[in-house]
Amino acid sequence: MYPVLAEVVRNGFTESLHYGSVAGLAPDGTLAYRRGDVAGTVLPRSTTKPFQALACLAAGAPLAGERLAIAAGSHTGEDFHVKTVAAILADAGLGFDDLRCPPSWPEDEASRDALVRAGHGPSVQHMNCSGKHAAMLAACAANGWPTESYLDPGHPLQQGVRTTMADSAGESPAPVAVDGCGAPLFGLTLTGLARAARSLATAAGGPARAVADAMRAHPEYVGGTGHANTELMRALPGAVVKGGAEGVLIAATAAGHAVAVKVVDGSPRATTAIALHALRALGADITPAAAALGDVPVLGGGRPVGAIRVTEGN
Repeated sequence: MYPVLAEVVRNGFTESLHYGSVAGLAPDGTLAYRRGDVAGTVLPRSTTKPFQALACLAAGAPLAGERLAIAAGSHTGEDFHVKTVAAILADAGLGFDDLRCPPSWPEDEASRDALVRAGHGPSVQHMNCSGKHAAMLAACAANGWPTESYLDPGHPLQQGVRTTMADSAGESPAPVAVDGCGAPLFGLTLTGLARAARSLATAAGGPARAVADAMRAHPEYVGGTGHANTELMRALPGAVVKGGAEGVLIAATAAGHAVAVKVVDGSPRATTAIALHALRALGADITPAAAALGDVPVLGGGRPVGAIRVTEGN
């Protein structure tokens, strides 16, 4: 059912295999690259954040620039991220106590170490989804919607998210699950997820173009210092890139090439390389800086002794 998308080779020995599926769309929107089951449903995890941000913006949340980028991102908990989340909430008359995401340590190691040295523990504002949650609360405040229940799938905001995802993907999202941050999570086919990515990257105007442009202009708010999504957007001008938990990744160019990746073992270590391989197969122009991000070394004794290689076999 699932082909091998990448192999981990150490000193010439194939140590591990990553199975999964890839859906790739040509600039005209046709399915032009496929590996595995691209019609099966996946839980898109944090690749849905740009579309959740789009729903918040369309609902009237006053988001722009860095604030819109962090709403569409999975930030690493650095100080500038937390300050931006605080600003979004403050302008809505709210605070960190209104966030319903779980406490977490920053993903950025230096930020986490600083908290430990200061005697602090995990917090909701350092959770990588707090930007999205702050944007959801800002949309609620703008509309007079309840803030305590903003994560309920029946809440007007979440109904708007579902409609936005359906419009972007060209299909009805199902099933409804709960994401790691507590927000409703709507399933899509891998092809539908690629269509959604393409719709965002090629938007000519309106809220969708605003989200894409914010991500492009402020990639450090989509991820963080050294984050793979951040670095790929910097290396591939005009691209929109967003990863999610459990081995999911979307990447789309402004010209309309789009890929959606799902690695079934849940590991993200090969997803960037797989996405770049698919984009290249679709005819996208891959810069040398972007191509370098697809070279993932396997280390032994602190030095490269192999690599993660994208495969085209069964």
